[in-house]
Amino acid sequence: MKIKKSQSAGRQGFTLVELLIVIAVLGILAVVVLIAINPVEQFRRTRDAGRASTVAQLGHALEAFAAARNGVYPTDSAVATDTCTDTTAPFAYNSSPSWITECLVDAGEIQIVPAAPVGSQNCPAGADQNDWCLDADGGAAVVYTEAEALTNTQQCGTETAYFAYNTSEGRGGLWCDNNQPVVNETGQFIN
Repeated sequence: MKIKKSQSAGRQGFTLVELLIVIAVLGILAVVVLIAINPVEQFRRTRDAGRASTVAQLGHALEAFAAARNGVYPTDSAVATDTCTDTTAPFAYNSSPSWITECLVDAGEIQIVPAAPVGSQNCPAGADQNDWCLDADGGAAVVYTEAEALTNTQQCGTETAYFAYNTSEGRGGLWCDNNQPVVNETGQFIN
């Protein structure tokens, strides 16, 4: 007895048309996924996570700086003289805004000056270093920088979104305000 092979049993592989249809469907799915994850926004979120972490680190370093100096924080340009109050003598840092270097790195509270966040910040003159802003009066301090991710800026509505650490409240987070964060201002943190 002889068994006949049917044509469909002997057929192997896919036709060119079938392969092109599968490739087209995969391409459409890839575009949909890219639109859904929005890589530009993902980069903004990543940079904002770094900003929030750095602001918290600088805030904790300011707390440690003040703890070693009987509760005295550095001062900024809103005060007559910008100083880091050393255990031996205060010294000015206004001539070149370097509050992080002269107050925190030189005191050993942090190892290096953090890199500047992407995008321009609008810090008051003499109160920033690498776009990390400081408002301090000797009795308290707030360090901050602007947020850029839509998830953060949308939480603030029409106000500007900042990552801030306020020593008056002893905490940091997303700060929403029409003005830049200032010392002893409370109630602006939204998380």
